[in-house]
Amino acid sequence: MYTPINQWAEDDRPREKFLLKGKSSLSDSELLAILIGSGSRNESAVQLCQRILFSANNNLNQLGKLSIQKLTEFKGIGEAKAITIAAALELGRRRRSEDVEELKKITSSKAVFEIMQPIIGELPHEEFWILYLNNSNKVIHKAQLSKGGIVGTVVDVRIVFKVAFEQNATSIILTHNHPSGKLMASQSDIDITKKLKLAGEQLEILILDHIIITENGYYSFQDEGIF
Repeated sequence: MYTPINQWAEDDRPREKFLLKGKSSLSDSELLAILIGSGSRNESAVQLCQRILFSANNNLNQLGKLSIQKLTEFKGIGEAKAITIAAALELGRRRRSEDVEELKKITSSKAVFEIMQPIIGELPHEEFWILYLNNSNKVIHKAQLSKGGIVGTVVDVRIVFKVAFEQNATSIILTHNHPSGKLMASQSDIDITKKLKLAGEQLEILILDHIIITENGYYSFQDEGIF
């Protein structure tokens, strides 16, 4: 028999603990417990959230990938609670994306990774994005060029440079993700890079790099000497 949250010592109640000790004092499961509000007949909200987190290897990124259907498989989690969890994690992902927006000047391939990983690093399909830079190597625009399946996307060279002229960009960086997690350039990746690089030279718009993004890492054509 468990003790309901409202009967716990005040320091052990997630909401009260949040107010008394601050948000950083709470564990991931306690923060999730605040979101769902209650558990089931046999376990508290915190215990339920500990179980949910354990199923995701105690990793919030993994938890964010669980579908609504998967979350509702846990007793005590209905559709409304599942949506609340998913919405909170999506807000966290968007916050990360907005935080890195402040990193405007590109000084390395890692800087590109930090901008693009929150956007495409965890997607289950491929997307091809372009970063458009001014002559100070500051990002003035970023745009999704194409969206494809698990194994690839289609790249329209004309659109790449049309947007570059519209944005008055002097250089661009190519980037796409590999849902497989493999940090290796395919022959088609190399071919499209060479095609864009040649077109850019003729239009006096430099292709600075092509970076493949995965959830946990990146592959830079420039760093690897492919350019």
